[in-house]
Amino acid sequence: MPKMVLLAAYVSINANDLSSYATKAEVSVEVEDKDVTTYASLGWKEVLGGLKSGEVALEFKQDFAATKLDSIMWPLLGQVVPFEVRADQAAVGTSNPKYTGSLLINGWNPLEGGVGDDASVKVSYPTSGAVTRATA
Repeated sequence: MPKMVLLAAYVSINANDLSSYATKAEVSVEVEDKDVTTYASLGWKEVLGGLKSGEVALEFKQDFAATKLDSIMWPLLGQVVPFEVRADQAAVGTSNPKYTGSLLINGWNPLEGGVGDDASVKVSYPTSGAVTRATA
């Protein structure tokens, strides 16, 4: 059985490679289920797939220096921007697919934590439009 440890994931938002700040990346997609049960279903629930949606959840190590993470993300607030996530920074291929699409930057938590905590930022953004998977 193949196994993999995430050691060098690639994260890009709005054409900015944020991999050096990222400590966690999650891409999830789902399809809502629509109940189409009728009397002819004989007591069994029947469903069809409805609208698709996605979400990209990320965790970063914060950096407030000029041209660094905070100065990249802050101006994107409220915008729909492109993203790309891969399991590895190596070239895209059959064993390293890329997931791409657009995100709504609907929030930014520039500072969170308590005394002695590292300065981390956790965000979760809804996708806008299709999420695609490519191996080339």
